[in-house]
Amino acid sequence: MTRPEPVGGPTDPTGASSFGPDVSEAALSAALRTLELTVRHRLDGVLNGDHLGLIPGPGWEPGEASPYQPGDDVRRMDWSVTARTTHPHIRQTVADRELETWLVVDMSASMDFGTAYHTKRDLTVFAAAAVTHLTSSGGNRIGAVVGNGAALRRVPARSGRGSGRALLRAIATMPPAPRGSRGDLADMVDSLRRPQRRRGLVVVISDFLGEPTWERPLRGLSARHDILAIETLDPRDVELPDVGDVVLVDPETGTAREFTVTPRLRADFADAARDHRYQVERALRRCGAPRLTLRTDRDWLTDIVRFVAARKRNFGRFGSGVANGSV
Repeated sequence: MTRPEPVGGPTDPTGASSFGPDVSEAALSAALRTLELTVRHRLDGVLNGDHLGLIPGPGWEPGEASPYQPGDDVRRMDWSVTARTTHPHIRQTVADRELETWLVVDMSASMDFGTAYHTKRDLTVFAAAAVTHLTSSGGNRIGAVVGNGAALRRVPARSGRGSGRALLRAIATMPPAPRGSRGDLADMVDSLRRPQRRRGLVVVISDFLGEPTWERPLRGLSARHDILAIETLDPRDVELPDVGDVVLVDPETGTAREFTVTPRLRADFADAARDHRYQVERALRRCGAPRLTLRTDRDWLTDIVRFVAARKRNFGRFGSGVANGSV
């Protein structure tokens, strides 16, 4: 399938296949430099003066109490003030001056798929670059756990622009998963619980295909950390085109089946995809994780800017609470 030309903005500098497994070292270095400049140009000033990271969150240092408002985080309910005043109050907290961010990066076989401007692997690197830029200022540290189902790569949390570039290179050069290897997002998430890390932000980047076995370990992390889920989607993940006879291959097992795409099959596929995304949304909501969806056929940087701006508006409206749900 021929990809359409990028529509301008952040898709032009990076190209459609900047981070595939066959990219040369020179091309990879050039693509990462261009990506850094693009992200910096579009995102500088988005969080200017807030010192609150990608999710404007409350931090963990106790502050003043304030009346509860719909959307406030009930985990920060101040029960002593509530009992004394007979009105619900939450304890405002002061933003941490140093933030530790961990990326959980899913590079399983389904992430090497894409039918529009990019592959989902490309989107993963783009998202990681944006998170790195938005959270690594002021001495903040960022690290990553990257897995493809057969291998797990850990990047220690460090501060500084050079460390951020090394982290992105580690993600971009993660080899594709061998055929027959299934991704294990639950295991990657669970690996962040051992050893216990300081309170901070955990960002999970995945297409979240398959059963949500990751919910239990992610809920465990949410008791101590703020969580953000970045979902990468391709149009073919949610709908089948009207193409007649087609061979579909499971990228994680290599199993191939031939289908005749009929209106009934397209409707059934769309219904199944919609049900699955609803299950993912519910699981993330139970984990207290906002969801940012990036698609291979859309301007990913614009979606990130809108997401961050919406989170800031909600934070200003609800005080110290961070409203859950997707934007």
